[in-house]
This record gives sequence, structure tokens and C-alpha cells, in this order.
Amino acid sequence: MSGLTRIVSVVIGPDPGPRLDKALARAVPEGEAISRTRLAKLIPAGAVTVNGVVFTDPKARVSEGDAVTITVEEAADVETVAEDIPLDIIHEDDDLIVINKPAGMVVHPAPGSPSGTLVNALLYHFGGKLSGIGGEKRPGIVHRIDKDTSGLLVVAKSDRAHHGLAAQFADHSMEREYRALCHGTPDGADPRLRGIKGVSFEGSTVKITTQLARHKTDRQRQAVLFTGGRHAVTRVRVLEAHGPVSLVSCRLETGRTHQIRVHLAHAGHALIGDQTYGGRRRVSAKVPGAEALNTFPRQALHAATLGFEHPVTKEHLSFEAPLPEDFRTLLALLGQRPS
Repeated sequence: MSGLTRIVSVVIGPDPGPRLDKALARAVPEGEAISRTRLAKLIPAGAVTVNGVVFTDPKARVSEGDAVTITVEEAADVETVAEDIPLDIIHEDDDLIVINKPAGMVVHPAPGSPSGTLVNALLYHFGGKLSGIGGEKRPGIVHRIDKDTSGLLVVAKSDRAHHGLAAQFADHSMEREYRALCHGTPDGADPRLRGIKGVSFEGSTVKITTQLARHKTDRQRQAVLFTGGRHAVTRVRVLEAHGPVSLVSCRLETGRTHQIRVHLAHAGHALIGDQTYGGRRRVSAKVPGAEALNTFPRQALHAATLGFEHPVTKEHLSFEAPLPEDFRTLLALLGQRPS
């Protein structure tokens, strides 16, 4: 290893389990901020010794009382350029930040979007005051929302927060509600809706349960499956109905790519403005605001609420983001109150 390092020393406790990586995940104090993901990289890299012997196999056996040292390289600066981009910050503390992301902003740099992303903006905002996450000084992105979806995102600033938040997303304990404008009204009284596979009802709530996987021929899309793929559950409740358009609340039990968009399209209620899953579906010209609805430049989807347990203080946090202006304009044209 090169550069500045620190040494973390631990002693394996009782009932360590059969594997080095799992035993270390239990033995390393939380304050050392070394996640399981980081440990999974450090062991094969030769950064872990057990009783003075280098162990590179994560599955190696350890015993109670074994003395372990972990050589942790100081976090390096990432190559992504910090950019002075305004942020709508809802909450910030030493370990995490909650952002109200505008529509049109990509979350993470990619070959097609190397700049102007949320990560570029966060690097500038933090000004180098970041803990090492996975060995790099970077914001810990634990979930994403699509470029053209607006609303709330939580981002880790420290390794300990990254690990704790990621665990809550993995066990589906994170509370997330989206607001969306969709074609039609997802109503349990509709016999067509009752005949769609994967659709069930919980009182006034429509529950959509399927598997999701990348589309076989269009790699930019997700497809509904009932075998294979990844389990996905969305609950949809109508808040306001206005003829052929409804304002709905969508709650995620799981968080798959494009989940709300593909689930509502599967149920026959694609989002207004969703060119990927809504196809050429249009609102009748007789509907107030039809032109604005039919030319809306993005999917009408907003991450409105976010709730979770703070991974360090253990306090329950809950946040709300108001509907963005373009969304409110559509509702006003429909004669609906932008709640």
C-alpha cells in the first residue's frame, strides 16, 4: 500500500462464526467506520493480518482471542470535479445530507453525464470535508432517483452513515412516498384493473406485485416478469381524480429501477410525460390543460417524503419536499389544488 495509513487492531470475540470477513464485521468498532464492503476489499488486498500472518481469504477461519490488525489507507480524492451548482438542502449534519433534487439533474457522473451531476455539486458543497467512503473521499450515494424525477435524496457523508443507510434500504425499512400524475384513475372498482396479473387491493389502495428485470431488447427499460428478475411491490392510492388524469400517492416497499413508472404502466396508468413507458398515450384535447399535459417534458413523478432512522444518533427523521413548480402548474390547469 502507498500513502498515509492507519492501523486498526481488534481481538476476535466469542462465537466469531466460520468466516474472517463476517467475524471482522462484528469485531471492528463502529467508530472506526470500516464498512463490510470496505473489509471485503481490504482482505484480498493483503491489508489484514491474524496473529501476525497475512490473511487474504475472506472465508478463512478465525478463533476467539485471535489478534487482528487492519491497515487502512487514507481516503483518496476522487477524480470527479467539484462544481459550484446550487443545492436545495433540506437537512445536513456531520454524517448525512438530505437534498431536494430538481428534475433534470443526474445523480452520479456517467460517460454521458460527466458533469453537472448531484455528486459534482456535493463535492463542491462539502469542500473536502468528507470522511473516506469505501477508500475515497466521496459522497455516499445509497439510492438514486431518475434524472427527470424530482424530490428527496439522502446522501451519506461518512462511512458509518453509508453503512447504516444502505442497511435500511436493503431491509426496506426506509419510508418513501412519491406523488405522480397518471393517465386514468387506478380504482379497484374498475373491472379491467382487477383482471391484471400482479394487481391486488388493500381497501382503497392498489397493490402492484411483480418481478422486474432489464428489458431483453431495450436495455434502457425495465420489464415486468413473474418468474426471475427482482421482487418489486408498489402501493398506489388516488389523492385527486380529474377525468382522465389523477394525482396519486405511490409508496415503495422495494426500490427497483423505474419501479413506479413500469408498475403504473403495467396497470394501464402510465405517468404523464413518460415517453419510455407511456408510449404515445395522450390526453383528449377536450381536457383542460391538455396541450400542457401532452407536451410535459418529463415523467410527472416527485419523491415527496422520506423517513429513516439516523444511522448514528438513532433518531427517527422525516422530511417532505413540496411539489415543484412545473408539477403545480399542471395541477392548476386541471383545476386541482396543488397539495
